Amino acid sequence: MSQLSNRLQRLAPSATLAMSQKSSEMKAQGIDVINMSVGEPDFNTPDHIKEAAKLAIDQNYSRYSPVPGYPELRRAIVEKLHRENGLDYTTDEVLVSNGAKQSVCNTVMALVNPGEEVIIPAPYWVSYPQMALLAGGTPVIVEATFEQNFKMTPEQLEAAITPKTRLLILCSPSNPTGSVYNKEELRALANIILKYDDLFVLADEIYEHINYVGHHESIAQFPGMKERTIIVNGVSKAYAMTGWRIGYIAAPQWIVKGCNKLQGQYTSGPCSVSQKAAEFAYTQSQQCVEEMRQAFERRRNLIVELARQIPGLEVNVPEGAFYLFPKCDSFYGKKTPAGNVIANSNDLAMYLLEEGHVATVGGDAFGDPACFRMSYATSDDNIREAIRRIGVTLAKLK
Repeated sequence: MSQLSNRLQRLAPSATLAMSQKSSEMKAQGIDVINMSVGEPDFNTPDHIKEAAKLAIDQNYSRYSPVPGYPELRRAIVEKLHRENGLDYTTDEVLVSNGAKQSVCNTVMALVNPGEEVIIPAPYWVSYPQMALLAGGTPVIVEATFEQNFKMTPEQLEAAITPKTRLLILCSPSNPTGSVYNKEELRALANIILKYDDLFVLADEIYEHINYVGHHESIAQFPGMKERTIIVNGVSKAYAMTGWRIGYIAAPQWIVKGCNKLQGQYTSGPCSVSQKAAEFAYTQSQQCVEEMRQAFERRRNLIVELARQIPGLEVNVPEGAFYLFPKCDSFYGKKTPAGNVIANSNDLAMYLLEEGHVATVGGDAFGDPACFRMSYATSDDNIREAIRRIGVTLAKLK
C-alpha cells in the first residue's frame, strides 16, 4: 500500500491555490468568474525589465548560476537596502532564492529544530505554519483581531514566548490584512525580542513598496536588531514579476551560510535570466513601482468604499498590500437559497464562488475564521462588478 511520508501528511494544501484552481475550472466551463483569490499583481512586468531579460538571453546567461545568486544582483540588493532602508549589509549577508517563498522556507528550515516554537501572529499568510511544521517546529498562533487592526501587541508577543521559542514571523505590510506596523509599534516589539537570547525575527517585507501610509519601516533598523533579523523580500509584488521567481534574504552571515548550504542541496541557484532582470529592476528608475502603487491605492479606496455599503460586512482600511479582509461572521448560521447553512468562512467563500461567481478565500486558512480575503489586484471594473455580485449574493442569505 502506497503511503506518503508523515512529514507530508502533516501539511495542509494551500487554500489560495485551491480556490484559484476551482475558479479556473469554472471559467473553463464558460462561467464568468471574477478571481479575487490570488495574491498577484495584474500588471505586466515593465518593458525595460523585460528588455534586460532579452539581453541576458542574447548574452548567453544560460548556465548554472552561483547558489547564492550572481554577485551583481547581490550588490544591487545591498545598494537597495542602503538607499531605501538605511541598512548596511555586505554581499555575503545576502542570499538570492527561487522566490521569496523559498527564502522564508530556507530560513525556517535553517533555524528551527524539532520541538522548537515559531510565533506567528494571526491572520497570517497560509504557508507560515506549514513551513514551521515542515521543520518539525510548533506554530504558536497569536490572535491579532479585527478590533486591533490585525496587529500583534508587545504584550501578546511576550506572553507567547517560552524557553522553546526560536523565531517570530512578522509580515508588514501584511498578507492577508494589509495592516502595516509603524516605527513605534516595531520598536516596541523589538524591545521585547531583545530581552530573549536566541530569539530571531523573520521580517517578511515582500509588500514593502505597496504602502499607503508613508515610508516602509523595517524592524532591522533598531540597535541590536540587525543581528536578530532575517529580512525577506523580492521582486514579485513591487515589479509585477511573480513568475520570474526571485526572492532574497538579508541576514547575519552565519544564517546566510546555513541557508546557502541548504539551498545548494535542493535547488541550487535561481534562474540566470530572472536574476539579470531583477538586477535591472533594482538599479534603474523606480517610477514603475510608484505608478503601480498609486493604482493599488486607488483600488484600495474604491473597494473599501463599495464593500462598506454591503450590510453585514465590517471593513477596515488596509494600509498596504492589495488585500481586503472584511469581517463576515454575521452571516454564519444563515441559509442559502438551496437550504445549505453557512457555518464558517470557507462555506461563505464557496457560496460566493458558486452562487455569485466571485472567487475569494475563507479566513480559516489565514487563522481568522471571522473574515475572508479578497485581492483587489484587478481592474476597477472588476472590483465594481465583484462587489456588486457579492452584495447581491449575500443578500440572498436568510
